[in-house]
Amino acid sequence: MAIFLIRPGETDYDVQDRLQGTLNLPLTERGISQVDALIEQVQLAGIDRIYCGPNEPALSTARRISRQLDLPLKVLDQLSNVDLGLWQGLCLEEIRAKQPRVFKQWREAPGSVCPPQGEAGEYACERIQEALRKPVKKGGVIAIVASEPLASLIECQIRGESPDLKDSFGKQRQSACCQQIDSPTAVSHNTSAK
Repeated sequence: MAIFLIRPGETDYDVQDRLQGTLNLPLTERGISQVDALIEQVQLAGIDRIYCGPNEPALSTARRISRQLDLPLKVLDQLSNVDLGLWQGLCLEEIRAKQPRVFKQWREAPGSVCPPQGEAGEYACERIQEALRKPVKKGGVIAIVASEPLASLIECQIRGESPDLKDSFGKQRQSACCQQIDSPTAVSHNTSAK
């Protein structure tokens, strides 16, 4: 069993340092070029199938890779990006300035915080665990295409670590990258916050 985590190509919100959440934003021209450049790396990884959620840009990234490499693609609603509620569309600095304590807690223990009118981190972690159950059981070499912050939560889940978003927003700038995630037990069942 091998799991690769693919972060989608760039959107305008990535360029502007804004949180996307569940907003459906298209890839920029640069984002499309990033995905095209990533395809050879994905091909060399020997991936059997791709999973993603229904949100852009993960969906268009996964579709582009799937078509180019003739790989099966499964869209799972449970892999929808985290609903960031009223934080969606805001710059990180705006949130830090308006709600510094809540924002810090959300980054350090996302399972314990719910962005205003958004999704509780604990629920997102439970969704991820459920979404990964069947693909992991099926085995093989899989890729999961996910935007931030969902990608960082998936990475923690696979590694068997507590949810942590401290590095998530730096990774958001890592548009269209593919990394193999080492898993001590294929998929952890740890959904508790730190």
